[in-house]
Amino acid sequence: MIEIRNARKRYGDALVVDDVTLRIPARGITSIIGPNGAGKSTLLSMIARLVGLDGGRITVDGLDVATTAGPVLARRLAVLRQDNHMTARLTVRDLVAFGRYPHSRGRPVPGDADHVDRALAYLNLTELSGRFLDELSGGQRQRAFVAMVLCQDTDYVLLDEPLNNLDMRHAAAMMRLWRDACRDFGKTVVIVLHDINFASWHSDHIVAMRDGRIHSQGTPEEIIREPVLQAIYDMAISVQEIGGRRVGLFYE
Repeated sequence: MIEIRNARKRYGDALVVDDVTLRIPARGITSIIGPNGAGKSTLLSMIARLVGLDGGRITVDGLDVATTAGPVLARRLAVLRQDNHMTARLTVRDLVAFGRYPHSRGRPVPGDADHVDRALAYLNLTELSGRFLDELSGGQRQRAFVAMVLCQDTDYVLLDEPLNNLDMRHAAAMMRLWRDACRDFGKTVVIVLHDINFASWHSDHIVAMRDGRIHSQGTPEEIIREPVLQAIYDMAISVQEIGGRRVGLFYE
């Protein structure tokens, strides 16, 4: 379980995360939604220890992210940022193998190759494993980074706007992939999303932020409601039910 207690982060005069206390349940997908500037990505970066806290405490299964040794935390928590790219010319297999670094520290140990093979197979990348990343389509490259994260074999995965630059078909496929990974591997996925309908369709739990604070949290049925969404986004959003799921419709 991820527990956040009175977390704060300030950039200059701007308090971007303001006394956030939150408990993220284990297993399944928790989506963090909210308008630009709500503090979503900053909060995720604080959980990942990519950004330091100015106050408060964050623990992952009782491990304080501020003081736990990097290799220990990396065996529990994996991060995929929206700006992931490599300057080195790597094959797909080389990239996926980087996921084993927290376990082997760059010196392959027995079992590493099996983890790499399983991650490649799970993402349907086995036949592409010898290709260089710059020879792949955008969707294939994105799957290669996901395979690297799965190869890291952590209980927790943090994703910062992973649907950016993906078209609708690939975005839907990406969300289904993480949904399946939660089911197949028992993972806890925390994902920052701008699209409330992807959050509604695929999440077990939704956290809505506004102005650096937690505005509301709950199941998709509790959060994807007209008065809640209007209060978060300051605009009229019509909520309809399609296929047993709630979707938000908004237009001028």
